[in-house]
Amino acid sequence: MLRNSPRSIRSRAAACLVTAATLTLALAGCGQDSTSPKEARGQADVKASDAKTHLDTAEPSGSVDCAKAKCIALTFDAGPGPHTPQLLDILKEKKVHATFFLLGKNHVDTYPETVRRAAGEGHEIANHTWTHRRLDQLNPAEIRSELGRTQQAIKALTGREPTLMRPPQGRTDGEVKDVSEELGLSQVLWSATAKDYATTDSALIQQRILDQAGRDGIILLHDIYDGTVPAVPGIIDQLKKRGYTFVTVPQLLAPGTARPGTVYRP
Repeated sequence: MLRNSPRSIRSRAAACLVTAATLTLALAGCGQDSTSPKEARGQADVKASDAKTHLDTAEPSGSVDCAKAKCIALTFDAGPGPHTPQLLDILKEKKVHATFFLLGKNHVDTYPETVRRAAGEGHEIANHTWTHRRLDQLNPAEIRSELGRTQQAIKALTGREPTLMRPPQGRTDGEVKDVSEELGLSQVLWSATAKDYATTDSALIQQRILDQAGRDGIILLHDIYDGTVPAVPGIIDQLKKRGYTFVTVPQLLAPGTARPGTVYRP
């Protein structure tokens, strides 16, 4: 067993405090008003008969009425990467569709076939900016470039521009909202995170997500880190045992539709 030095323990503790503070800000949307999945569903202007969707328990990623089903959305940030094909294999085997918030530089432009495969297999493809710069620290032209370049790169590969984006670190403000609305992008935050950027312990990643999982939840993971993808089968299996149905973010909001510029979080 490896032993940690007092210095490394202190460093990790300090990092955890920073991360906790960042997460608190992120989940608050940095002061921005947010809409929950339940609220989004309630905003749908549809007839009751149109709002009824079929829950196919044999196919968790089919049409689901999340007002009745115990839904949860699995999302992955900052890919694609070398581990993403293995993740897609797992999701296909488990019959689960996820939402992928993709980075442009060194990811979308480096793994184009993986992007095409994810889209072709029914996963929701979303925007996580071009270079992962904090959008709340940029001017409108820079925000537009960060989001717009990724929009165009994804469209070139899949034929469709994303309608969802996740701001790096969850940091957003009024200018981010305005540019997102202009580009037709809704902002999606999260309710459960494993902090998988700070550990390669797959069992720990799995347990952190299981501890935070809740109905209408949005799980944040990163398929670019070594410990994450091996944790996914256990997360899926355990949450299914608890009665959860896995859906994409648009399915979580249905029959409501994500509104450009709006921040969505459980």
